[in-house]
Amino acid sequence: MPVTFWCEQAWLPEGVAQSVLVEVDGTRITGVTQGEPGDAERLPGLTLPGLANAHSHAFHRALRGATQAGAGDFWTWRERMYEVAAALDPGTYLTLARAVYAEMVLAGVTCVGEFHYLHHAPDGRPYQDPNAMGHALVQAAREAGLRIALLDTCYLTGGVGTAPAGAQTRFGDGDADRWASRADDLATAYEGQPDVEIGAAVHSVRAVPPEQMPVVAEFSRRHAAPLHAHVSEQRAENAACVEMYAATPVQVLHERGVLGPRSTAVHATHLSDVDIELLAASGTHVCMCPTTERDLADGIGPARTLFDHGAPITLGSDSHAIIDLFEEARAVELDERLATGERGHWRAAELMTAATVAGHLSLGFPDAGLLVPGAWADLVSVRMDTVRTAGAHGLEAAVFAATAADVHSVISGGRRVVTDGRHELGDIGAMLAEAIGRVR
Repeated sequence: MPVTFWCEQAWLPEGVAQSVLVEVDGTRITGVTQGEPGDAERLPGLTLPGLANAHSHAFHRALRGATQAGAGDFWTWRERMYEVAAALDPGTYLTLARAVYAEMVLAGVTCVGEFHYLHHAPDGRPYQDPNAMGHALVQAAREAGLRIALLDTCYLTGGVGTAPAGAQTRFGDGDADRWASRADDLATAYEGQPDVEIGAAVHSVRAVPPEQMPVVAEFSRRHAAPLHAHVSEQRAENAACVEMYAATPVQVLHERGVLGPRSTAVHATHLSDVDIELLAASGTHVCMCPTTERDLADGIGPARTLFDHGAPITLGSDSHAIIDLFEEARAVELDERLATGERGHWRAAELMTAATVAGHLSLGFPDAGLLVPGAWADLVSVRMDTVRTAGAHGLEAAVFAATAADVHSVISGGRRVVTDGRHELGDIGAMLAEAIGRVR
């Protein structure tokens, strides 16, 4: 049944407008005009298009607050992550992911890119349904109220030139052809279902030998699907790649046909000038995950330089040290300030575009992330009268003042999921505590 929402303010393609009526029929926006509220459902504050979380590892949420004691780096954190990975099965993963995705929806996220490599049982043997873990993630997303790009990840080696070991055993399919066969079955299962996109991922140059990468790239071309990859997150990763292949990770991906307009390089923290040119010239998106990058002491990537050269920027909460796309957006600017000693690298509209339309495009949903007729009916309303936002104005208030806690209403694909800051599933904090308690 058609419904009309009246937005006190709304961010439209031409900027923030006052008193905006958004007409919705089913899952789509059918009209956007300015006018009086009448009997329309009222959305106070600033209404934005739904946010796209372009890089997620749902199970990492179980590590929040559990890896902060003492010293360490990415590699010591990874060992704790493997412990959680080893504890999951389809049932516990469904419970955990549903709660994590619900937390995302509370933060205004209406689409997630799940970088999925927990494919098999802990001993490496496939479940009776080899895609049971993937199906659990799709079910979790649907129940939580968001769309999902399930980026089925090829993961074959434990490091550059080393065999998988321990928890890594469950990540792999043996070789890329067997990965593609399983991923093809997964894609077939969701063919024609508009809320699910089955994409692909090359985990990293650490986990996929170069000669195996073209099979993953071909899957993306065959299915016209997104293709993501972790890229140059760590200096040690770069050094091992150069030593083994006499090329940087970006150069290896370029030579094997992985880069392109459907592709996304995640992190891209430690890049050479040549790397930047290759990413930009190929039209590859770059997903910045600044809250994870600072949590793991990874470094600050050259986001502005990449953007200026033509690489679209997207945002992800990755390990979910926090889930707050407003924080991810402003961190891109604030980290740039720390790196350069200067302010004002990014306009609020550029950062919000990264969190909305660019993110959706990178996940295979080009018809989302804008409040225009024909787009997915995703409306996220942010209060402008909280202790964080009171007195601030315009889009800058959302990007540089608001937090996820200021989201009070979320309509996702025409479905009312969050009302007055409460998710339709109930107490998400209690759900998270119970789910995490089962695996940690």
